[in-house]
This record gives sequence, structure tokens and C-alpha cells, in this order.
Amino acid sequence: MNSIIGIVFHIIHGSFVDGPGVRTTVFLKGCPLRCVWCCNPEGQNIHPELKVTSTLCNLCGRCVKVCPVNAIKLNVNDEKVAVDRELCTNCLKCVEVCYIKALDVFGRYMSVDEVFNIVRRDKDFYEESGGGVTIGGGEPTFQPQFTYALLKKCKEDGIHTALDTNGYAPTEETFKVLQEADLRLYDIKGMNPQEHLKNTGVSNEVILANLKRLDSVRKPVIVRMPIVPGYNDSEENIKSAAEFLSKLRIVERVDLLPYHEYGKIKYKQLGREYKVNTSPPTENKLKEIKSTLESYGLKVQIGG
Repeated sequence: MNSIIGIVFHIIHGSFVDGPGVRTTVFLKGCPLRCVWCCNPEGQNIHPELKVTSTLCNLCGRCVKVCPVNAIKLNVNDEKVAVDRELCTNCLKCVEVCYIKALDVFGRYMSVDEVFNIVRRDKDFYEESGGGVTIGGGEPTFQPQFTYALLKKCKEDGIHTALDTNGYAPTEETFKVLQEADLRLYDIKGMNPQEHLKNTGVSNEVILANLKRLDSVRKPVIVRMPIVPGYNDSEENIKSAAEFLSKLRIVERVDLLPYHEYGKIKYKQLGREYKVNTSPPTENKLKEIKSTLESYGLKVQIGG
């Protein structure tokens, strides 16, 4: 039995975009980056968080009665239910009484065995399609013991494993997790160190160094490049990435991931401000970037 505990905020079955074949993707909470365009903000913090979906509220008032700090109000500024995040202690007592899930939680604690028993149910689909289990987030190396144990357990059962990672693994323990997976879906969010720091909250030095290190031990990688107009889509950034990646032997493919706003609702559910002010890249811009990368000998696709 493996009783190592992690915190999971979502498990998706039947994914076709998180690696080869049909996959089950496990999303873990906790990430060292704070990308301004992050589409999974509920994966950033390493603890369960209150999720507020005001449109579901039926104004029963149970949440108001159980809140120990009077942080919940009904019918405020056209919102059926509103939470004062400065007062809220994240005790989640309101979640326990909200049977219609207007107040819910992002993230729950699970053991490695609990998660494994869920993902193993899809094993027939993995075997038929050449798929497997992908661990993402957040950042899966941010929970290194849990992620490593889950990877080991899947591999021992003959299940192909992949990590959806930003590559920010600054310790030997976290780099060990990067190496353990069969495949890495490895984000490159920008090549300029100062711009990377501004856009993500960290330098890209560790990320690029780890990619070189993985190349030295021949660990296969599919590079994922989010394309966010006005933030990381400059010709200089694309050419710099192309030159860097073309020198690596482990890059099987580069996937261009166009910016979208699908995660915008989650910021509201978390009581956070969505700060990105841009639009998705045009089809012509994506084709132009694809052509530039291909000119350096890289295999490229739009989408991932």
C-alpha cells in the first residue's frame, strides 16, 4: 500500500491532448510559477481553495449561518452569493452545507493508491490506443514524493506515463521526478530571462538548464510553446527558441498552444483579477511561427 498523500484538483478521463493515445490526466495543485496567462489558476496554490459559482446559488442562506467570520453575503452587486476573500479563512465550512455546489472546493487530498485505483480503470483504453496516464497541474514536480510514487506505481503496472511540466525543477529530488516519466510535455514560455521573469514570476535559467540535462541523458520530450500575443510571440523570441531547441536530440515535436480565455471563469470563482489583455493569435500568425520553427529542422504542430 502507498499512503503518500497529495492534493489533486481534477482527473480527466479520455483525453487526447496530453500525450499519445487515450489518456487519463491527473491535475495536481501547487506551482512555483505565476504565469499571467495561466488557464489553471486553481492549480497554483498548494492547498484546497474555495470555489464560488454564484449563478448556481438558490439563496438558501445555509452558508451565511455557518461562516465563522461573516465573510459571506447574499444578493450583493448582482451576485447571488459573494465572499469577502480578505475575511475568509478558507475553513470551507460553507462547502459542507452547500448541497448545490454554488460553494465548492478546488482540490482534495488523496493517497497515491486512491489515484492509482482511479486511473487504472482506464487501462484497457491505454492498451488499445497506446495511451496512458499524464500527470499535470499546477506543476507535478511541486509535489515530488507523490508524483514520483504515482509514476512508479503506473510503470510497474505497465502503464505509459507522461509529465506535463514547466521544467522548473531546482532540486535533485524534483529533477528525479522529471526523469522518471516515459515522456515529458515540456513548456517553453519564453527565451528572454527578463521577460520570462515578468511573465511567470521566475527566471527561465533552471527550465532551460534542465532541458539540456534531460538531453544529456536522452529523455524524450515534446516541447509545448504557449503563444500569447504581446507577451511571448515576438520574432526574436521564436527564433531564439528555434535555435535552442534545434540543438537538442530529445525533442520529438514542438506543439504551439494558442492563447485562449477558457480559464477566465476560474479567476472569478477564486475571487482573483484576470490581468491579461490580449486576444488569441491569428491563424496566419501561428502558421508563421510554425514555419520559422520548421526552418530550423523541428517537427511542429499547432495544438497539442
